[in-house]
Amino acid sequence: MRTVKWLVGTYAALSTLTVAAIFIFAAVAPGLVTPAAEVRGVIVAVTSYLTLIFAFRAASGSARALLRLRIVVAVILVAIVAVLLFLPLPAWMVVEQAVCGVILAAVAALILRPMPAERGHREALSTD
Repeated sequence: MRTVKWLVGTYAALSTLTVAAIFIFAAVAPGLVTPAAEVRGVIVAVTSYLTLIFAFRAASGSARALLRLRIVVAVILVAIVAVLLFLPLPAWMVVEQAVCGVILAAVAALILRPMPAERGHREALSTD
């Protein structure tokens, strides 16, 4: 889970930097920011912090947090794909969203497979 925490932390940091970039661009180069980018940036930043909380709780052994993390990562990945396909965003934010998608795809690959404790539990259930 160390890698998951690191990846989700990177996702949260990137999302925070994106919100900062939105504020800076709005002040110095308003053409680089659209209302859709502003809304999307804030939503992504907020959800990245929830994802980070779930990742840390899951790493500490919470099965419920792991379930929440799995659900949230899957939903966010679908949302990122939808945004990239259907929402007109500035080019810099398309790149940012694609990077977030790659990060979360790596997280999904790690968390959607059975964890060692789950494997042992399933094996114990199947032998009964």
